Amino acid sequence: MDIDVRGPRFGAAATTVVLAVVLITGNPWLLAWQTLAFALGAAGRSPYGWVFRRAVRPRLGPPVAFEAPEPPRFAQAVGLAFAGLGLVGLVLGPGWLGLAATAAALAAAFLNAVFGYCLGCELYLLVRRAAVRVE
Repeated sequence: MDIDVRGPRFGAAATTVVLAVVLITGNPWLLAWQTLAFALGAAGRSPYGWVFRRAVRPRLGPPVAFEAPEPPRFAQAVGLAFAGLGLVGLVLGPGWLGLAATAAALAAAFLNAVFGYCLGCELYLLVRRAAVRVE
């Protein structure tokens, strides 16, 4: 079942805010929350998606564009990898690793939130194309 394209963008906006606060404060607990949110999103249970469906979407007009859920879920898995690496860097060190991985996740979330360009989704399509060529 396809999803409203505004949902992942809302999630990316929330993620952008969370990750920006992590970079400003260096709070590993907040990054742990975002890591969990990415893990849930990769499993198709995004907490930001839930907020969008319950609180935001009813206040908007009907959706005009839909997308398959697989690319955004893959993007969440990529975000999970970066947030996990960032969490390891913030908690165990080196600190620069935590900041760099968090900043990379923030950059991707920002691109999706502001411009509607999902790097993880594009990566998903490249992986799919490569897999088809290998077969």
